[in-house]
Amino acid sequence: MTNDPNWNLPDVPSFDLSSPDFTDGGQLPDWARGSDVGGEDRSPALTWSGAPEGTQSYVLTVYDPDAPTGSGFWHWTLSDVPASVTSLDRGAGTDDALLPEGATRRRNEYGTDTFLGAAPPAGHGPHRYVFTLSALAVPTLEVPVDVTPAVVGFMFREHLLGRAQLTGLQETPAA
Repeated sequence: MTNDPNWNLPDVPSFDLSSPDFTDGGQLPDWARGSDVGGEDRSPALTWSGAPEGTQSYVLTVYDPDAPTGSGFWHWTLSDVPASVTSLDRGAGTDDALLPEGATRRRNEYGTDTFLGAAPPAGHGPHRYVFTLSALAVPTLEVPVDVTPAVVGFMFREHLLGRAQLTGLQETPAA
């Protein structure tokens, strides 16, 4: 995968990540598109199982490796999700009341801490939105709340136990 978000992370066991809102490799719902392209910037519901023994927390990232930036585009980062949690409700990316207690939203490419919906440029073809759930061997990730997703990835690599991924597609047709 071009701009693979895991290209320089350690190989670790995988576990299961799914969504009632889209299938792996399938189309993201229109409401998961960005509000500036007719969507609602609403994150899909996610469920997971089979995390490695010793998991104490999770980090969730949403990454578009196809963004025409040279480095992809990070749409959302959520850290410190307790190990006892096995799902996120639809809309948790923008509604604090839907987040598990203790979870911390981190900044995205726009510098906000909310989920940014899919918004590929018109006529650019389908983009992949990679939802990655990383199982960590620590209960919290000790980083400032406003660090970039790249720094979050750097800081969790030494605590990484497992990874689950789910990819949704979205495109904006040419006018």
